[in-house]
Amino acid sequence: MGYFEQLSQRIEMKEARIGVIGLGYVGLPLAMEMVKAGFTVCGIDLNEEKINSLRDGSSYINDISDQELEQGLTTRRFFPTTNYGVVKELDAVSICVPTPLSENQDPDTSFITRVMENIKPFLKKGMLVTLESTTYPGTTEELILKELKRMGYEAGKDIFLCYSPERVDPGNDSFQTHNMPKVMGGMTERCNAVGKLLYSNYIEHVVPVSSPKVAEMSKLLENTFRSINIAFVNEIAMMSERMDIDVWEVIDAAATKPFGFMKFQPGPGIGGHCIPLDPMYLSWKAKGFRFYSKFIDLAQSINNNMPDVVVNKTSQALNIYGQSINSSNILILGMAYKPNISDLRESPGLYLYELYKEHGADVDYYDPHAHSFLDSEENVVQSITYSKKTLKKYDCIVLVTNHSDFDYDELAHLGVPIVDTRNAFKEYDLPHIHKLGTASKVHKNQHASLAL
Repeated sequence: MGYFEQLSQRIEMKEARIGVIGLGYVGLPLAMEMVKAGFTVCGIDLNEEKINSLRDGSSYINDISDQELEQGLTTRRFFPTTNYGVVKELDAVSICVPTPLSENQDPDTSFITRVMENIKPFLKKGMLVTLESTTYPGTTEELILKELKRMGYEAGKDIFLCYSPERVDPGNDSFQTHNMPKVMGGMTERCNAVGKLLYSNYIEHVVPVSSPKVAEMSKLLENTFRSINIAFVNEIAMMSERMDIDVWEVIDAAATKPFGFMKFQPGPGIGGHCIPLDPMYLSWKAKGFRFYSKFIDLAQSINNNMPDVVVNKTSQALNIYGQSINSSNILILGMAYKPNISDLRESPGLYLYELYKEHGADVDYYDPHAHSFLDSEENVVQSITYSKKTLKKYDCIVLVTNHSDFDYDELAHLGVPIVDTRNAFKEYDLPHIHKLGTASKVHKNQHASLAL
């Protein structure tokens, strides 16, 4: 019996031992789905604080409950560890480590490289290695396949290599790890076959494609598509504001068309690990082929400028009351990058906080999910405690993230000027609420005078 048949048999009998490297927003939910499917899973992460938390049955990921984690521990199917030595006991490993941008905005694949260095001594014939980290087309071949070849392995014969991009959407109750369709690109047909065989145990719909490059490119297309369309609607919002048209009403009207239109909404900027970064990975890789994507770079520029647009909107709102941003007390409402989660990665609220400080404002924030963050000077900034009395002291409230547990009616009737970047106060036609993508009173008067 060959390596392919042996591994396939172990997977079918659920005797295969699996490792998940990187226990963050992608890796931990994936590991829990593997456990639920009946596999024994070793979760590997070098962050000792995370590992200790997991061993104590305490989840640091909103989408994974303590009860779910405890189930994996008590059944002895989940073993969190910092020790890469366990890889020698495994049949398959899934790599779910970060792929950030460098200071020069180039892809930083050092986490993947370090994982390969750490697992090399423990790899063995017949294993399946699957990379899930979002990255540029060619990464699986350049960083993993080449290393395997140097070690004497041949993909599809004595080792199996796949790329399957993560599609995690934190806080999404409708689509989670188990029911999110999963693209799978193997180096060979046998790599694809064994990868699909394993993942089909805990993913409802695995979508095989012809190569890792296709799978890598598909993930970048998904998120670059979103980035470009968000940038377009952000530009439409700024245009509508100049024309004294409510962009939110325009979008809702356009969305009634049953075909040919996909609804995107403007906002204070893009956040999370994927949308702000993935287009830059694609643009960087394209330049290596002397291809320069104007769409991608232009969209990135528009989206990156949105915090400045919000600052300008805040200035307009304060001017109505004879105030400027300088020396004003400003409260940012919602700091997480999307509603109902605690994830702060690349949140536009973080950039807004720094911009308001640069303009001389005294800035606080309130977020019931994200309780603290480090500012640009590495100072810990804590969320304030919510109370009507406290909120009334601010000169302006800037709604950045529209958490569902905010009391919008109470906020709307505080009487404090509000800059609404998410149309969260759409039910309230009040003069002190200033929506992004609609003209403020000052803006209207300015254009009236220009018309004269």
